[in-house]
Amino acid sequence: MKKARLTAAITSVVALTVSACGGTSQAGQDRTANQKPVEGKTFTMAIGTDPGALDPAMTVLAVALDIDRYLYDSLINLDDTGKPIAGLAEKWEATTTTASFTLRKGITCDDGTPLTASDVAANIGFIGDPANKSPMAGIAIAPGTKATADDAARKITITSGAPDAFLLRNAGGLPIVCGKGVTDRQALAKGKYGTGMFTMTEIVPNDHYTLTRRKDYAWGPGKWQREQPGLPEKVVFRVIQNTTTAANLLLSGELNGARITGQDQQRLRAQKLFHGEQVVPMGEMFFNQAPGRAGADPAVRRALVQALDLPQIGKVLTGSSGAPSRGMVTTEPRACPGDAVSGKLPAFDVAAAKAGLDAAGWKPGADGVRVKDGKRLALTAIYGTQAGPTTAPSAELMQQSWKAAGVEVTLKGLDSPGTSQVLFNTGEWDISLAPLTLVLPSQAVPFVSGPKPPAGTNFAHIANKRYTALAAQAAHMPGDSGCATWLAAETALIERLDVVPYVNSVIPTFGSNARFKVSFGSVEPSSIRMYG
Repeated sequence: MKKARLTAAITSVVALTVSACGGTSQAGQDRTANQKPVEGKTFTMAIGTDPGALDPAMTVLAVALDIDRYLYDSLINLDDTGKPIAGLAEKWEATTTTASFTLRKGITCDDGTPLTASDVAANIGFIGDPANKSPMAGIAIAPGTKATADDAARKITITSGAPDAFLLRNAGGLPIVCGKGVTDRQALAKGKYGTGMFTMTEIVPNDHYTLTRRKDYAWGPGKWQREQPGLPEKVVFRVIQNTTTAANLLLSGELNGARITGQDQQRLRAQKLFHGEQVVPMGEMFFNQAPGRAGADPAVRRALVQALDLPQIGKVLTGSSGAPSRGMVTTEPRACPGDAVSGKLPAFDVAAAKAGLDAAGWKPGADGVRVKDGKRLALTAIYGTQAGPTTAPSAELMQQSWKAAGVEVTLKGLDSPGTSQVLFNTGEWDISLAPLTLVLPSQAVPFVSGPKPPAGTNFAHIANKRYTALAAQAAHMPGDSGCATWLAAETALIERLDVVPYVNSVIPTFGSNARFKVSFGSVEPSSIRMYG
């Protein structure tokens, strides 16, 4: 069964993680076809950057939430068709305003204590309380959401602080920590108080994270069974920033799993390594619209997009293997199909970009850089360094294109924690090339509307009245009944160039002496099998 975590995160390739079900695709026969499952092995996985704090209620970093999947289970999971299956909960029901979950029997925390309905309710209440400033508020749980518990019946009842079209998936996909963790956030930052298949046993920041499998774990997704051949005894996450190095370690057997971008994919495929594939947003731009920033002017945003040959940049970014974006949600099966992008972005036209900047009052200076009211059009663009070897060249191509239009752009490559710090804290950026990865259209809401940092997560300071109105309307419409309205809301963002999605990519996660399922760009912990 495929387990899909329903959450959201930001930074480079798998940027803002939200929750979903994504398929594993493997063409032809791989090396494991001639191997047998083996016991007692360690599954070693490469990650491109250190995850920082692991508290699942206080991070939106994809790399952190990927590791959290091994430590903290959710109330429900999704099967391959996107339908809910058992997780920590065995029964559930929901509307757009209320939801209830009944826990399975026998679930324990990593310290051996039973998981109670009160523990789960405390998880919900922590995120729902605005005083705690959880970045997951508005993504998985609406601010003001409250939960009650009946420990004898193992039942949790949730009252959402606002209508949520996907309340079952959002609340059901929240990583659940044990009761002690709700009041000990420092321990959670180190991966303690878990409900998942593994426990954290060693952390060496910027080097590796070691997890050990719980022998008492028996509540995996759906009808998952504990006694299965090939389950790993340990999982080690190694911080390896260079994808060529990761590819070499896969071939030597020192790594068992790694997400690989760029040309290294070809030699791994040629060696018939197992791989699971996932469609992710690779090319997407946001402009800082805070007061005083150039991006606050729609004319400037339009000119900056017109100056770019986005199809060509997309080829550089994806190694000519990408596909044009259709919207902000990429994970299959998509909750709401449709195309919000085609025909909405201005075409590549440098002359029009220059004319637009002229009309906006930005005139060429003596050195070619445009000036308005004595201020140079000098901008800072950030991109993720861990997204692979193509991100820097594509950013440099953008930089050259903007220079041709009279815009001076300074590039700044950042790792995942650095990207989060700039977007959600310092605000010292003008153009973000870090895509937002979503599974549900509702989970874009806190990132593209509402409170700005530090009070909220609307990092680009977007104020799109049409989007806000349509999203509020769609929130009252359960499930796919609101898809047309969600599509219209997303279109409102793209037409105004609040968000510029332009290319998706199929990113493979390769396995060496191991097989696994990939959902939402990361390995499903309970699916890992070791071979030898």
